[in-house]
Amino acid sequence: MNNRKLILTIFMMGTFAVGMTEYVVTGLLTEFARDLNVSVSTTGLLLSVYAISVAVFGPILRILTIKYSPKPLLIGLVSLFIVSNIVAATAPNFEVLLLSRLMSAAMHAPFFGLCMSMAINLSAPEKRTSAIASVQGGLTIAVMIGVPFGSYLGGVLDWRMVFWFLVVLGIIVLLGLITFVPNDKHTEIPQLKKELHALRNRNVLWVLAIIVFGFSGVFTAYTFKEPMLREFAGFGVTGVTFGLFAFGLGAVIGNFASGRVLPSKLTKILMFTLIGLAAVLASLTFLLQVPGVAFLICFLFGAGTFGTTPLLNAKVILAAKEAPMLSGTIAASIFNVANAIGATLGTIFLNAGFSYTMITFAAAGIILFGLVLTIITSWVEDKTLFE
Repeated sequence: MNNRKLILTIFMMGTFAVGMTEYVVTGLLTEFARDLNVSVSTTGLLLSVYAISVAVFGPILRILTIKYSPKPLLIGLVSLFIVSNIVAATAPNFEVLLLSRLMSAAMHAPFFGLCMSMAINLSAPEKRTSAIASVQGGLTIAVMIGVPFGSYLGGVLDWRMVFWFLVVLGIIVLLGLITFVPNDKHTEIPQLKKELHALRNRNVLWVLAIIVFGFSGVFTAYTFKEPMLREFAGFGVTGVTFGLFAFGLGAVIGNFASGRVLPSKLTKILMFTLIGLAAVLASLTFLLQVPGVAFLICFLFGAGTFGTTPLLNAKVILAAKEAPMLSGTIAASIFNVANAIGATLGTIFLNAGFSYTMITFAAAGIILFGLVLTIITSWVEDKTLFE
């Protein structure tokens, strides 16, 4: 394994650990409620607080540390990750567990952003999209394997064991960073004012608009994938587990397939993935009812969702030439804003009496709006940024 591949593997292990930390609580809410004497609805704060913290505190932390060299900063962020999971594993009450979520979420966006920026710097121009997909790949593998494993571990043994597992994983990543990642210094000290100009860059702003107003539709439907599997496919626990695994498998394959896209083809391929994703969402509740097709549609849902993510990440980072240190963090934060918007919309629709079918139609409509924004982007963006 050459040095570049080894470093990308370390980054992938790190994003796997962070991704598992974010999503594993969805399978442990009942255990949290029972052990910490709170309602299941209250434990939902562990999800929303995490997303809000990523979106708000992640960029603030990155701005405050923008002049630090990448390697020491990565080491500091992973150290914060380890401490936050120790706090979670030993939490005496729900409030302390919630605090641990704030701590781990604060390092999420800066860690993803730094890993993606360093991965790009290590790669030839034609391999930059695949480098971003490799970093993002840890998150998709966490969705496929880490979350079901964590839910099983927490259910069979104790939910605290999940966080101790994450502590061990964090220590392995920390040792990998210390041992193998080069301590490259900034050739030029990053200027915050110059980096923030990325937020005025129309090429960047159009992609951020696609994420917020288009890609958020994914999470309008994704939030309720488990009850939809039960209602329309008639699945029990085993069926739901395999359905979620199929989604995760599709996520991993979609992620690495999109990583093979050349920068010059990003916008064109993004259009096709959004069309496919909208079609999957519009037909989701109908195809879940067809025997033998339910797992396939779950697979396609995962492939479309996480096959789109590296394309959007790459477009943000490659377009934000003036913000090499901040662009990855901005992208990671905006995706969490989209997560929160989509989940909130889904909840509002459900509380308003919408059926799951109507919710998936609404989700598909939002994705198609993202397609419209992508088409407009293709007309106005600077093509030389992606050569």
